[in-house]
Amino acid sequence: MIQPLARLLADHRQILVFTGAGISTASGIPDYRGPQGVWKTRQPVYYQDFMSSAEARREYWQQKAEDATAFGDAEPNAVHEAIVALERAGRVALVVTQNVDGLHRAAGTSPDRLVEVHGTNALIECQSCGDRTEPGPHFARFGATGEPPDCACGGHLKPATISFGQSLRSADLFKAFEAAETCDMVIALGSTLSVTPAADIPLRAAARRVPYVVINRGDTAHDGLGVITMRLDADVGDVIPAAVALALELE
Repeated sequence: MIQPLARLLADHRQILVFTGAGISTASGIPDYRGPQGVWKTRQPVYYQDFMSSAEARREYWQQKAEDATAFGDAEPNAVHEAIVALERAGRVALVVTQNVDGLHRAAGTSPDRLVEVHGTNALIECQSCGDRTEPGPHFARFGATGEPPDCACGGHLKPATISFGQSLRSADLFKAFEAAETCDMVIALGSTLSVTPAADIPLRAAARRVPYVVINRGDTAHDGLGVITMRLDADVGDVIPAAVALALELE
């Protein structure tokens, strides 16, 4: 399992890395759609409700405050670090992540080679003027008042993530799909590949018949499509660090 994957990684220089929640569980951050996923016990707040309802905004901020308390000290794990090592060896075209935890950036992935397609919890964004600020003061204010904060312009503030019902950023999608058109290999790590349009990004690369590797514990939406070169039903933490280390030795 490790050696064939390492050989693939060693033989390619423009790898598109696509990651999901499964790469961050070892950092203490739960996934969202697995058997014990967050959405099994929590109802998401839809963007249109956030924008139109003060009660929905309070619920959203309460959820985010709970997440910040529980996972605010999460640190990158060996998978994040292996991806950085692969980039520093000159093998990564782009890292596209569905995760909003900021751990790729914290691990050292270059900002110009990273697309956080579902946004990030690391910043707060005004939904009217687009101003972005650090989250600490806003969570402190919410903790003290119980009221969701607003921008100086009067707009509603929310973490700079993409909520259910909110459009993805066109510039992020363009950059990700552009990489899918030029990469020489694509690898999807820790994702059920069930959320579109993000999950269409590795498919775009696979349609060009470049090698497509999928590593995830459990089924994915791409399993029956006949486009996967190598499919490993495994914890990414048990595979990627060792495979990257071996690939770099094979240079």
